[in-house]
Amino acid sequence: MTTGTTDIATATTWGGDPYADALRAGHGPLFLRRTDGWLLPLDVERWCARADAADLSALRRCEGAVLDVGCGPGRLVAALAARGRRALGIDVSEAAVERALRVGGSALCRSVFEPLPGEGRWGTVLLVDGNIGIGGDPGGLLIRAGGLLTHGGLIIAETAPEDIDERVRVRVDDGRRPPPPGATGSHFPWARLGTPALLRYGRALGWLPVDQWEAEGRPFVALRRSTARVTRQSTEHANSAAVTSSQRARNPSVDRAAYGS
Repeated sequence: MTTGTTDIATATTWGGDPYADALRAGHGPLFLRRTDGWLLPLDVERWCARADAADLSALRRCEGAVLDVGCGPGRLVAALAARGRRALGIDVSEAAVERALRVGGSALCRSVFEPLPGEGRWGTVLLVDGNIGIGGDPGGLLIRAGGLLTHGGLIIAETAPEDIDERVRVRVDDGRRPPPPGATGSHFPWARLGTPALLRYGRALGWLPVDQWEAEGRPFVALRRSTARVTRQSTEHANSAAVTSSQRARNPSVDRAAYGS
C-alpha cells in the first residue's frame, strides 16, 4: 500500500522492492517491519503457490462475482477463473499484477480506494492474507467494501490467529539490507485484527457474521450487511481519508491493459 510521496517510499512499500523482488523470485524472506523494529513474517511462498485447502474453504463460500482486494500474485483469482467464476484481483504492485495475469487470473494495478470496475455490483469482496489491515483503518475499509458490494453481498476476511487489535506503521523489509537513507518516510499505516476485533468493527457498521471457521490454522469470517449499503457520503469520506494515508496505484495505464487482457 504505497504512499506515493517519494521515490524512496515507493522503493520500500508494496508497490516496489523488496516486495516485487520476492514475488518475481517466488519466495522470501519478506517481512513487515514496525517502527520499533519488530518483524512480521510474510508467507510469500504460499502466496506464489496454488490455492491451498484453506484458500479453497473461503472460495467455496464466495457468492456472485468476486473482487479480491490485495490479490498479490493471483492464486485466488486464478483458482476462481479455473472454476468458471467471474473474479478480479486488484493490487498496487505491478509485479503482483503481472504474475496474477501469468497464472490465469484477471487483475488490475489499482488501490481499493480508487474508482473500480463494477462498483456496487460485486457479490463478494475478499480480504485474505492480512488484507483487512490495508490502510490501517478497518472501519474505513469495511465502509469502502460496502460501497463495492451489491445489496446483500459478502465480505470474506481472514483474521489474525490471535485476539489482537493493532494499528501500526510498517514498511516492507527483506530482513537482509539496511534501510535506505531517508526511509523513515516509507512507513505506511497497517492494522492487524483477530476475529473478536473484526466482529466489533463490523457490528458497529451493521455487518453481521454469517459464518466463522478455521482451516489449516487460518481463521476466517464471512460478514453480511444487515441494512442497506452505506451512503455515498460515508463512502466518499472513507475513500478520502484512506487514500491520503494508504495506497495508490502507480500507473493507471497498467490498469486498463491488465483488465482488458
